[in-house]
Amino acid sequence: METLTSLLAILTGILLRLAIPIALTALFIVVLRRLDSHWQAEAELHPLPVQKPECWKVKGCAPDQVKECAASASPLPCWQVFRTSNGYLREECLNCKVFVNAPTPTLTIEPRRM
Repeated sequence: METLTSLLAILTGILLRLAIPIALTALFIVVLRRLDSHWQAEAELHPLPVQKPECWKVKGCAPDQVKECAASASPLPCWQVFRTSNGYLREECLNCKVFVNAPTPTLTIEPRRM
C-alpha cells in the first residue's frame, strides 16, 4: 500500500510539474495561431492603396528612359523598386525630391468585427 501511495505521489508531482504547463503552452500556441490567421485574413481584405508618384515627370526623364525604367512598369514607388539587395534605400533616394515629398501612408481605423 505504501508503494502505491508513493507511486501516486510521484505521478501527481509529474502531472503538476510537467503535464499542466505543457498543456497550457500548447493551448497558448493554438490561440496565437488562430489570432495570427485572423489578422492575416483581415489584412488581405483591406490592402492599403499605394499612391505612386510619377518620378519620371519630376526628374524630367526622356520618353525612351521611361520605357526602359523598372520604376515606371512597377506598381511600387521608385524608391521601393530600387532598394539594395539587403533592403536598404539607396543614398540617391534619401535626398531625392520624389522620396522627400511623397505622401506618408495613413491608417484608417475601423471598428473591430468579431
